Amino acid sequence: MSKQTMEFQAETKRLLDLVINSIYTNKEIFLRELISNASDAIDKLHFESLTNHDILDNNAEYEIFIVPDAESKTITISDNGIGMTRDEVITNIGTIAKSGTKAFLEQLKENGGDSTEELIGQFGVGFYSAFIVADKVTLITRKAGQDNNSAVKWESDGTGEFTIEECEKETRGTAITLHLKSEFTEGEDNFTESHNIERLVKKYSDYIRYPIKMNFEVTDKDDKDKKTIEVRTVNSMQPLWTKNKADIKPEEYNDFFKHQFHEWEEPLEVYHTKAEGTIEYTALLCIPKKAPMDLYYSNFEPGLQLYSRHVFIMDKCKDFLPDYLRFMKGLVDSPDLPLNISRELLQQSREVKKIGKALEKNILKQLAKMLSADRQKYEQFWHEYGKSFKIGIYNDAFTGQTAKDLKDLLIFQSSNEGKFSTLAEYVTRMKPDQDKIYYAAAKDAKTIEQLPQMELLKDRGIEVIYLFDPVDEFTLEALHEYDGKHFQSISREDFKLDDEEAKTAQKQIDDLAKDNEALLKDVKEALKDKVTEVKLTSQLKSGAVCLVTGAHGPSLIMEKTFEAMNNPFFKASKILEINPNHAIFNKLKEAHGTDGFNDFCDLLYCQALLIEGILPDNHVELANKIADLMTK
Repeated sequence: MSKQTMEFQAETKRLLDLVINSIYTNKEIFLRELISNASDAIDKLHFESLTNHDILDNNAEYEIFIVPDAESKTITISDNGIGMTRDEVITNIGTIAKSGTKAFLEQLKENGGDSTEELIGQFGVGFYSAFIVADKVTLITRKAGQDNNSAVKWESDGTGEFTIEECEKETRGTAITLHLKSEFTEGEDNFTESHNIERLVKKYSDYIRYPIKMNFEVTDKDDKDKKTIEVRTVNSMQPLWTKNKADIKPEEYNDFFKHQFHEWEEPLEVYHTKAEGTIEYTALLCIPKKAPMDLYYSNFEPGLQLYSRHVFIMDKCKDFLPDYLRFMKGLVDSPDLPLNISRELLQQSREVKKIGKALEKNILKQLAKMLSADRQKYEQFWHEYGKSFKIGIYNDAFTGQTAKDLKDLLIFQSSNEGKFSTLAEYVTRMKPDQDKIYYAAAKDAKTIEQLPQMELLKDRGIEVIYLFDPVDEFTLEALHEYDGKHFQSISREDFKLDDEEAKTAQKQIDDLAKDNEALLKDVKEALKDKVTEVKLTSQLKSGAVCLVTGAHGPSLIMEKTFEAMNNPFFKASKILEINPNHAIFNKLKEAHGTDGFNDFCDLLYCQALLIEGILPDNHVELANKIADLMTK
């Protein structure tokens, strides 16, 4: 096929411009990115070879080779990994970040262009860091397993177009040649100088498990004019996890996770554990400081890297940790697992289950320690990953085991000075006669604090847990109770305070409701199917009305969540509650039986909706009714 010129997509051009001109502040890391990509390509080949040994073509010696060339002002990074076909080149190289590009740009815009480096790894644009130092990049790749020397050449100057054509390459793998900009061929940033490149390899990629080789010119000791080329391996290749923890510096852990898992910030927390006995393993895990943007999407692939005797076996092994720990990154190395273990056998492996249980227990133990000893750090963790725990509890509501494991790690903002609180801390602050844990759900704290039901609770000094995340209510319903105290929404019809003052007030309301039975029935009839019931309430102080839902079934927030999931069949049972001590109740009685009664009832209902942060179905009609009322 002849040479083709293709254009990047419009948003891809914009992203490429950002990558080149603003995102990367550290010019050196282009080498780390390209070496990491080369290592990944070898990983993929190694994994493929476990079931298809012929793909190696009698060459199982993996290596990465770097050739800086001062004369041509280039640097070439090559590997003998899996390689790519023409279609794979277009998909993986020709389109930056693929479907993630738009999300990347949106996040970049939200951040105002600041703190962008940590976003790069989430969208697979590391390859394009080459354009920071190069004004042209040439990639030649041959897919492993090809019977001939047929290869693909991709080339671009990063300005909006790339060319792709067929070529020949004697060996499998990929070679990337960077035609360096002039400022990177001299001085401290001279990337054609071998010892400078060696320094960068040791700085960023020393723990890459495959040999990174370079040519060095060596002067003969006896004949100074005689020079030879010597091939050296410039990285140590000693797996970091095999070292004694006491001998590893924090910055070594940080560098390892950055290049091994394409992270851009140091980890929030690192776990390095070794176990011996009935089963032997070493685990090196971390909690990334930032959650990936696709963490809760179906295309997110969780899992740990798997090694056996320091030999890479598998990427993204999902069988070690439960789904609620899907954000964990790291690896497990165990001599008790065979080199050729399949994904199917992993799922049935007793050894994997034992290792996974031990890791899960250890992670939760360390998080509990963080919660106790470093509250600020734990709240940072919760901001990024708390949703995983809440979803985990809800998804495991049938057995309840996840709830038992995680309930003491849950934290929620509350009316107690707006601070985060564990459930245990909430219970210690409960009133002597309080037997329920009260909560309210809305989009933010301001909305909750303005709910009319909150006024009575504030007066009594009763703390309320704030729920902002759509999954929060599902989580508390799955928990059902904590320390024998049941959860109670202040927006459910069964919300009642149980002290003597509340009981007296409720008896008065019950008597009043009997006297106004016909009125309440007509209000319900005026609103038709908008509500399932209309009743008087003793739970409001100065508020006129509120909207609550039935004691069972979806709440208003749950209904919104189901609608967002294109499942409109789970509807909340809406109940309009009216405060008989408010002047508006007397106005309602005066309007009863008049021509304006139906409009009055509808205005009450719309008012209750607005209090909940819900826009009425026909807001124009509402505006007209208010205008009519104001002119009377």
